[in-house]
Amino acid sequence: MENTFGFARQLRQRLTPEERRLWYQLRDRRFARFKFRRQHPVGPFILDFACCAAHLAVELDGGQHDERSGYDARRTAWLERQGWRVLRFWNNELIDNEEAVLAQILEALVSQLPSPRPSP
Repeated sequence: MENTFGFARQLRQRLTPEERRLWYQLRDRRFARFKFRRQHPVGPFILDFACCAAHLAVELDGGQHDERSGYDARRTAWLERQGWRVLRFWNNELIDNEEAVLAQILEALVSQLPSPRPSP
């Protein structure tokens, strides 16, 4: 487990330009006041971005993930069994339409909130 935490620490120091761009939007509770972590270990995996309160994982994938689709599918299935919802975006989706990516993340976060109780 310590190895996973050490590797996550290394990854936080080597964010891709696209990860930096998304992290700028999500950090410091800037994004609708939700707290996100970057390169967050969950079990044997490291999530690109995680909102633990909502159990939402946001993965930002480059071209290398096209070749790892089987691994990514198994990883997503494991995370979903642990109660996580996983959103995946390609780097070019963020570059081409950052607003739409952020809107999808917000929609996923809001859908995880408990609905208000009707007043008696």
